[in-house]
Amino acid sequence: MSIKMLSEQAAFGGTQGVYNHQSDETSCEMEFSVFVPPAAKMGPVPVVYYLSGLTCTQDNATTKSGFQRIASELGLCIICPDTSPRGAGYEGEDDAYDFGSGAGFYVDATQSPWSGMYRMYSYITKELPTLIAESFPVQSGQAGIFGHSMGGHGALIIALKNPDLYASVSAFAPIVAPKQCPWGEKALGGYLGANRTTWNDYDATELVKSGIRTTNTILIDQGTSDGFLEEQLKPQLFQAACRDAGQDLNLRMQKGYDHSYYLMATFMEDHLRHHAKALKG
Repeated sequence: MSIKMLSEQAAFGGTQGVYNHQSDETSCEMEFSVFVPPAAKMGPVPVVYYLSGLTCTQDNATTKSGFQRIASELGLCIICPDTSPRGAGYEGEDDAYDFGSGAGFYVDATQSPWSGMYRMYSYITKELPTLIAESFPVQSGQAGIFGHSMGGHGALIIALKNPDLYASVSAFAPIVAPKQCPWGEKALGGYLGANRTTWNDYDATELVKSGIRTTNTILIDQGTSDGFLEEQLKPQLFQAACRDAGQDLNLRMQKGYDHSYYLMATFMEDHLRHHAKALKG
């Protein structure tokens, strides 16, 4: 596999770049950003993946969250992929903000026509890590993963289902129980079909209830003034599942914060230190 460089800039002693490649999983060009810290000049560095939310591209976290300064200090490579395939041409693909383009929900779709290109779970867990390992000075083995909203959902399910691949996980305002919220019901129903039992594989609360867990603490920051808190996010459901299953969870309810990137920018340092502790000891 090969990548094409779209832009590269110096940042905090390292390099912030944007790249694309032709994906086998999604059958289209996929764009992603990579921050390579200055420590990579001396040898491979740990890698952390950041998954964005509904309507986002790689650009949102890259330009708004401010991760570069602390990632440079900690010696972490940060990867920000896109949130869905682009230009599939499927009917209805661009009709709504919460399904189709920009809303891949980090699942492998099983329903036609979405199953043809909407394979974000396999893209994130298989194809992209292979590409990154071939193209950038990152350490092999375990990585960290985190994200926001839909991306927080993606980070949680991916880490829970692949403990051998991800040593650390955290999330900002994640969708923790998609089977029990309108965003999740629409996405999982559309991509996976009407049989709700098949949705359990992509629901963090259901995964923990089933006995799947990660050995490391899950860190979540959730704003108390988030307009989606009660209807869509429902962190108390995941908290209860983790308590009952013995999964270590650090859920921090942050007073006055909403669903915007100010939440991520404020607490990004805490999350990257959480990942660095697991990845670097």
